[in-house]
Formats: sequence, C-alpha cells, structure tokens
Amino acid sequence: MKLFQRLLVAPAALGLLAPLSVSASEVNFDDISKYSNDNLEIDVNSFNHKSTNNLLAGGEGLVDSSDTIDTVGGFSETTTASFGVDFLVGAEDGGREEVGFGYQMGIGLETSFTGEDSLSATIDIGDGVSGALAFDDTTDVLTLDGLTYTFPVGGATVMVGDSTDISALYTGACAYSAFTDYMGNCGTGSTVGVGGAADGVTAAMSYAFDSGFSLAGGISSPTAEILTEGDDVFGIEAAYSADSYGVAVAYSDAETTTGWGINGYYAFDAVTLSVGIESVDDGTTADGFFVGLSFPEVGAGSLDIGMGTTGNFADGVPEYYTYEASYAYPLNDGMTITPGFYIVEGATNVTGVALKTSFSF
Repeated sequence: MKLFQRLLVAPAALGLLAPLSVSASEVNFDDISKYSNDNLEIDVNSFNHKSTNNLLAGGEGLVDSSDTIDTVGGFSETTTASFGVDFLVGAEDGGREEVGFGYQMGIGLETSFTGEDSLSATIDIGDGVSGALAFDDTTDVLTLDGLTYTFPVGGATVMVGDSTDISALYTGACAYSAFTDYMGNCGTGSTVGVGGAADGVTAAMSYAFDSGFSLAGGISSPTAEILTEGDDVFGIEAAYSADSYGVAVAYSDAETTTGWGINGYYAFDAVTLSVGIESVDDGTTADGFFVGLSFPEVGAGSLDIGMGTTGNFADGVPEYYTYEASYAYPLNDGMTITPGFYIVEGATNVTGVALKTSFSF
C-alpha cells in the first residue's frame, strides 16, 4: 500500500482519540474532600510508616482544609501538578513508507518551601515515533526526566539537580515553534540548548538585569565522577531581550567538543523572524544554520514555516536540509491540534505529514 493510500487510514485512527479529550473539570473535588475517617477503612498498622493524614490511601494528594493543617503523608498546599499529553498520527514517504502512531506524556510536580524556592520533578512516559519528530520513547515506562531544586541567592537564581540540562536557566532568543526535532532551539541545540552529562548532576546559575540583559552558566558531570576527568559539560550564555527583538550568544565545552551558537528573533507587525547559527569543533569545525517565520494570527491559530541544516556540517561534506510547515489550532484552553508537513534531505530524502493532538491539564 502506497503512502498516500495509507493516509486514508489516518482519519479513522484520529477518531479513536476523541473519547480521550475529557475535561478535568468533570471531577468534583468538593465531594472528594468530604471523605472522613468513617468513609475510609484503613488499617494503619498495615503501613510501614506513620502518617497523620488518613486520606493517604483513599484520597492521594488531598490535605485537610481545616485551620490546623498536618501534611504528613500528603501533598502540601504549595504543591502543584501539571500534565501534558501528545498523540501523533503520521506517515513518511522515502526510506520507510509507513503510517505510524505514537504518544508521549509529561508530568510536572512542583512545590515550594519558602515561597521563593522551587523543588521540581519531571516524569515522562511514551511510545515514541522514530525519525524527524523524535517523540519521547520510554517503552511505556515512567521515567524521571529531571529533578531540580531552584533557589535565590542575592539577586541570582541557582539550580541544582539530576538529569537536567544546563540550558534550563538560559533565556534563549528563539520565537519559533518547531515541529521537527531538527528545528529545536532554532538550530542551536548544542550551545544555546546545551544539555547535561548523561545520567549526570547539574549546577547552574542565572542573573537577570533590569535592562533586559541576562547571564547564565553551569556545569554538568556524571554522578560517579563529579568535577573530575570525564565527560563534564560546561556552558555559558549571554542574552538580551527587548519589546520586539532578542538575541542570545552561548558557548559550550563538552571535554572533546566546543561550540558557539547565536540565535535571535525580531517581531514585525504580522510575522516574527527567528534565526540561528551554530559552530562546533571536535578537531574538525562544523557549522549549521536555521531560519524560520512565525505568523501568530492566521485565522484562529498560528503558522510556522522554517528551514535549516539537519545538523552541523564540515567544509567539503555535503550539506542536507530540513523544510517544515505546521499550523497550531487551539480547540479550547486545554486542547490543540497541529497538522504539519516536512521534508528531510539525506542519502534518501524523506517526506512526511503528521497530525499532533496535544492536551494540557
């Protein structure tokens, strides 16, 4: 079956997603909070730990709303949770000819102890789609994607954490909403979007000046060999943001590879231009670029069109490019559908079309 014959199957598959768009407002939290000790048949002796919150096994995350609050065994009033789910139906022609389905889900937990600090955890699960879209693929297993503690020191913000990107505190200057993985961070993923050491611990700091100028930097090391010879990653960024434009310059050093990256944007009346340039050196210098246009008001949605290299290429090596276009249409406050089209050049060119349905709650 050829590619575009297979696309006839996609609308039917999308119909399966409709029952999943359930509003979180259907849950009556007032009724849940009326549980009392008499409603819950719990033998506290069956637990290995002590808890004064009897809702632990019958109303997880709930806290007594009385004036005297004991949050042992439950979430505190400062704890929040956010959820995001993406479903994807797509097809590619070239290399692989197939119609695929994938999903990814992110859970964000955050709490504060002083009102100025933040303890955050990010949990991912997914059955991803390989190729240009690069969905999270945890083989349907919940995976801790990052655990951080952020707190103020003077006028600066300090972050320490595990499995966390150094660039989490970067300002950046990319206004483009990428559809494919190649366009992320306006093509500066190794510098302005620098990550962290594999399974490593990260420490970073940022400072924002009143003038719109900001500085940030950090280090990430494998947990078994912090600040020793190994695969340490260093990064630093300087950025400036004004009402209609912004620019960010970053440097990264991953032991054997260094890199410089610049991205920026300028907002015109009807369109925003975003650009990115990156150069990395691992003994051989390789360069890449990105340019994209974002139209924030096209009908009820927004349109993004971009092109760039599929990576950083050394002189004398054939360069390959990616082209994409996507349209994000919000159905309501918590649901957005985004159809997109892309072409990825390579030894075999790949043309793809996909529909992403995103939920946030």
